[in-house]
Amino acid sequence: MTAIELDLWLRRFHQGPGAGPLLVLLPHAGGSASYFHSLSTLLAPALDVVAVQYPGRQDRREEKAVEDIRALADQIAAVVTAAAAGRPVALFGHSMGASVGYEMSLRLQEDGVDVVRLFASGRRAPSRRRQGIPGRQDDSSLLAELRTLSGTDSRLLDDADVVQMILPALRADYRAIEAYEWRPGEVPSCPITALVGDADPRVGEDDARAWAGHTTGGFELITFTGGHFYLAEHTEEVAKIVVDRLT
Repeated sequence: MTAIELDLWLRRFHQGPGAGPLLVLLPHAGGSASYFHSLSTLLAPALDVVAVQYPGRQDRREEKAVEDIRALADQIAAVVTAAAAGRPVALFGHSMGASVGYEMSLRLQEDGVDVVRLFASGRRAPSRRRQGIPGRQDDSSLLAELRTLSGTDSRLLDDADVVQMILPALRADYRAIEAYEWRPGEVPSCPITALVGDADPRVGEDDARAWAGHTTGGFELITFTGGHFYLAEHTEEVAKIVVDRLT
């Protein structure tokens, strides 16, 4: 895999120490690599950090978004394997990114990559399927979901040009989420750290705690104050937790 192909998928906002595991950050539905810029700033002194840029957004806006969680995990796992070059890998996925990370951990494990930990943030365990996902519904339902989750400045959602720019990727991601079904069987051997906001309207503590059944390694649940995007209010705390678990 060429350096150009790696750079297409992986964004390194800050130079890390060059040692230890490669930490891969996976965004939420409709999200992009830049969502993790602030977290990368705090992590980079201690860890080698890359954020994934999914197709269909920002500078990859002209590409077709991937409407299948497993297919997306296949593609990213191949990129990460090449980028890691034999080093251990850690995965941090927020919301949809946690599902992608879970599927990636299975693929990386199968390919002999040492996955040292999965951080599953703001996401139900794979066995806890949510009903009423707005994947096939109209645009107004998708925008209402964004407002409920408070992940996007509500003023931006009143701008028709902004809405038309973000909707295609958002719609594709929600279709991927809607179609995704957990398949019982092999589970990751890496430890899982589940993180959740205590006021998340879509993920309760029991939903997050159920990640314990999806690993043969250790498990911990960490709860923060805040909603689905608690991370914006607790970036420093989350960074400390990640560094502590990986160094």
